[in-house]
Amino acid sequence: MNIFNRDQFEVAVAEWTNCCADYQKIQSLIPTNYVFTFDRDQVDWLKDYNDYNEFCAEIGIFDNKLVAILCPLDAKGQKLIVEEFPYTELAELKEDLRLVETEQYKVIKNAVLSKDLQRIDYDSDTYFPISNKPMLEQDVALDAIESWRNDAMTWFYRECSEFKGARIFRKFYVPSEDLISAKPGLHKIVCSFGLKFSEIYQRVLPTLIFISFYQDLQNSGSIDSISNTYDWSQPCPPLCPLIK
Repeated sequence: MNIFNRDQFEVAVAEWTNCCADYQKIQSLIPTNYVFTFDRDQVDWLKDYNDYNEFCAEIGIFDNKLVAILCPLDAKGQKLIVEEFPYTELAELKEDLRLVETEQYKVIKNAVLSKDLQRIDYDSDTYFPISNKPMLEQDVALDAIESWRNDAMTWFYRECSEFKGARIFRKFYVPSEDLISAKPGLHKIVCSFGLKFSEIYQRVLPTLIFISFYQDLQNSGSIDSISNTYDWSQPCPPLCPLIK
């Protein structure tokens, strides 16, 4: 597990902040088809320390590579004081990323038989699945990821040229459910950037999209991708909670 100490963490974060106005530097740091990958040890570490319904993913630079750094929050949502910070580098995928979405439909059939066993009533109702926040429909996730791949550099160019990098994210606040799943057998989590339109800010904002992969619990040795695609991470800026 890759670990920063406190001094290394501060240097990495400061280096990203310092280059946010430099479009050419950003262009060299962020191939838009690269992703972050968190392994089970990193997820377990965060699970042990984080006491809030969100955690913080700080963005930094280390060894001339963009990194995402896990920072736990205490029960009040304040940053927890720790001496080590797990991190992962933005890197190319080693294999195709397979997203699978399974929707379950409930069909309820009602039949009424008379006293002499003749059918006198029959109906059938289909109940469609309801996804609660923060789960994303697969199509929404794919659109956001493809938008990042195609348009991220245009987004960065505008932010650098018109706003001197002041509006570019320094960190993300992420629902804990995105990374800390109660489901057993977690193998890894792939985290991709995405772009989506914010109705509140009336502009496109970056986000992080998490895709969980679980070890097959049938002991077949295979890895299964489950419908576990999450979003709703808040880029800071602009979404920087004051209490944190």
